[in-house]
Amino acid sequence: MAPLVWANSFADNLVDAALYRTTQEVRYDGRYISIPYPNGDVPANIGVCTDVLVRSYRALGIDLQQLVHQDMAANFSAYPSKRIWGLTRTDRNIDHRRVPNLQTFFSRHGQELPISQNSADYQAGDIVSWMLPGNLPHIGILVPAPDSDSNTPWVVHNIGYGPRRESMLFDYPITGHYRFQP
Repeated sequence: MAPLVWANSFADNLVDAALYRTTQEVRYDGRYISIPYPNGDVPANIGVCTDVLVRSYRALGIDLQQLVHQDMAANFSAYPSKRIWGLTRTDRNIDHRRVPNLQTFFSRHGQELPISQNSADYQAGDIVSWMLPGNLPHIGILVPAPDSDSNTPWVVHNIGYGPRRESMLFDYPITGHYRFQP
């Protein structure tokens, strides 16, 4: 894990952790892998969009694997696992790596914020989810644009090419906007 320079706020620290993810060589790979619990992770050289969030929060001492698993175990019917995947129980190897589960968790334990097409409504450190073509859910962390003249935050995400910082906030339909700062 990278040494972080602690900033003034949780959001600043989350942004730093997300930006660090973009320096890592990660091949897009979402296959199912058994991992330890708690604080489990797939091999560092692979991952998907959700792993950007999991690893960024973990750099701040927050284990989304454990938090999502505990909430799902206590409130399974609140999560879409049965409706989407036909599951009848939790799976701590993968539940935190599924966008719809993270959306539900952030709605339940963070702030669910309005979705808009106005860049001023979005802040660095916010979590945004989208629906990509083919009905593929996607998620990322907002960070400041590298150009200080831009008012639209950029996104740290893994959309198939490893973790990157890109200007794509409004490229796909936004399905969720969250702030999770435990």
